[in-house]
Amino acid sequence: MLQPRIPVNPLPTGLVTPLVQPTPLPAADVEPAASVPAPAPVAPARTTVQLTPGSVLALAAGGGAVVLVVGAVLVSMLLAVAITGASIAVVAVVLRLLVRDMQKGR
Repeated sequence: MLQPRIPVNPLPTGLVTPLVQPTPLPAADVEPAASVPAPAPVAPARTTVQLTPGSVLALAAGGGAVVLVVGAVLVSMLLAVAITGASIAVVAVVLRLLVRDMQKGR
């Protein structure tokens, strides 16, 4: 039941036979080469981008805004780490004082 079943090809010849045999066209049906349409024009690979002074100003303003936002996020994360570190240091000092007082028996 759980054994794999491999399909078997009865005649593995490797030859490919076409389904329809091509038939040659009669000489009267062949069109002259002059009526062959010209190939379509190919678009250039690179398009040029033209920057106007307004678009340059908009790009500079956008870049400045991104820098300010990323800077604000990084500074806020650094501030959060600094506040957490300071509060842990204060808690450690208080716990040290409490443990010392308990050992003295006060």
